[in-house]
Amino acid sequence: MALTDQTSRIREGEELPTETIDQYLKAHIPELEGVPNISQFPGGASNLTYLLEYPKQEFVLRRPPFGHKAKSAHDMGREYRILNQLNAGFPYCPKAYAYCTDVSLIGAEFYVMERVKGIILREDMPAELGFTPEQTTALCKSFIDKFVDLHNIDYNACGLGDLGKPEGYVQRQINGWIDRYERAITADAPAWEPVKAWLRDKMPADHPKPGIIHNDYRFDNVILNPNNPMEIIGVLDWEMTTLGDPLMDLGNTLAYWIEATDPQPMQLIRKQPSNAPGMLTRQQFVDYYAERAGIRIDNFEYYYTYGLFRLAAIVQQIYYRYFHGQTQDKRFAKFVQMNALLEQVSLQVINNSKL
Repeated sequence: MALTDQTSRIREGEELPTETIDQYLKAHIPELEGVPNISQFPGGASNLTYLLEYPKQEFVLRRPPFGHKAKSAHDMGREYRILNQLNAGFPYCPKAYAYCTDVSLIGAEFYVMERVKGIILREDMPAELGFTPEQTTALCKSFIDKFVDLHNIDYNACGLGDLGKPEGYVQRQINGWIDRYERAITADAPAWEPVKAWLRDKMPADHPKPGIIHNDYRFDNVILNPNNPMEIIGVLDWEMTTLGDPLMDLGNTLAYWIEATDPQPMQLIRKQPSNAPGMLTRQQFVDYYAERAGIRIDNFEYYYTYGLFRLAAIVQQIYYRYFHGQTQDKRFAKFVQMNALLEQVSLQVINNSKL
């Protein structure tokens, strides 16, 4: 079994014009030789990601999905800019080479970046790594360390001070995700009314120290050094990055953090090895984050519930495209069931909360 991330045959209907891509890249990247072999990374449910293999160099191309796209989502130019400017303060961003605004080439804007080749952890910890629980704990803490480092970056020094508006961030996120969910709802999807009301009623003030937030920080967006898997060498998927409340970003990450003692239905939607022996629990994750960041977090249930609802909204937006026949990707057929499960988990968190 290969530990480095592998591509596969391009899904039907998501092909790229090889000659067009080749001509574009050779006009923008000096001394590029040969013709690329193009394959597709199978992971991800939002932007589409392809591997371009030239004889002496490899690139990754990202483009928006086909079909209906939520307003302001899938902004290729914005993601390209973030990669280029954030790299100075956070050297785990891949280098971006070219950004194409001419939609006539492949039917959408796209950008091309370097390929950072390494190990990406998905559902389960690979046995080949042979990690002890102690090593897994160390890797988990390193994962959180990078998260705190990102939140502490001087975004003005990186030239990203205009990336978002930190003031009023919490309120905008709650109202914005409620609105996006309601616009993507289908007849078979849950309404989430009690959760939406609770999120509005218990809304905290914005964190006093805003930061750059990733908005999708998980292990399957992190690249490990293939020669030293304890070392994180890259962080991917910057499409939703903005400025705002780092605790809301923590809530986003907690929503994906399914631990070993969670019930079986939750284990079925787990996309990272957060259940492996040695991985921190959600509470331990929060405690370690707070220690590293030098803050107190007394209401993490709120941020966790927000993260669960936001995840459900993303899932529902993707399912909306499948429901209306705008994508044929069969992975999305059961996303409405995932949505319903996330609602039940959110209600349990609320019922057990002291807020």
